[in-house]
Amino acid sequence: MEKYGNNGGRKKEATPLKEAFDDLLKAYRLKDKFDERLLLQAWPEMMGKMVASRTTGLYIKEKKLFVKINSGPVKNELKMNRTKVMDLIEAKFGKGVIEEIVFL
Repeated sequence: MEKYGNNGGRKKEATPLKEAFDDLLKAYRLKDKFDERLLLQAWPEMMGKMVASRTTGLYIKEKKLFVKINSGPVKNELKMNRTKVMDLIEAKFGKGVIEEIVFL
């Protein structure tokens, strides 16, 4: 019986930093919150300058993205293209980060 033979459950081969970071987030159950924060930061880049400049509030609660828009026409355009916005988000972050978008 070796005293330190199993390395405490560690992998023997080196792991890429991204994979190790993802494993850490999953282990501490922070992956969802981390992805939500990334989504909020990426909103201006994903939606473009015009939509970003008219976005006054943005938050996520219970897998719902709430977007406060101060322009009526832009808000109506986003409401009509809700599935397209969801597709953009899912393409960048994968399925499950948010389930619904609410435009305020």
